Amino acid sequence: MAAFIKAINARIRANPALDYLCSTHFWGPASNFGIPVAAVLDTQKSPDLISGQMTGALIIYSATFMRYSLAVTPKNYLLFLCHFVNEGSQLTQGYRYMKWHHWGGKQEAEAASPSQPAAAVGKVEAAVKEAASK
Repeated sequence: MAAFIKAINARIRANPALDYLCSTHFWGPASNFGIPVAAVLDTQKSPDLISGQMTGALIIYSATFMRYSLAVTPKNYLLFLCHFVNEGSQLTQGYRYMKWHHWGGKQEAEAASPSQPAAAVGKVEAAVKEAASK
């Protein structure tokens, strides 16, 4: 059985494309792409849900591993791309967090939309007036 596995491994390693697909240089970044995909999808959610500390940690993490991906031999461009996308999406999330919590975005949103109880009272009053006029 060991000889069979060695023979298969030798055939895989002889083909450069298969060698790459069976390496950690491919599967590490491929499995790590869940983080930037989630971050890109999170840009559609409310900025009130963003964790400032986690976003800051992910900004530092992605910048560090972007550098690491180019420092290893051979250079891992797939890992660089993964962390480049994550860095951009985390910086976007960081901007959204700062705008919402520190630069008045929350107050602007509250001022732009009336509070729900006031809107409900206004609808009820309009309905009563309409019913009274009939």
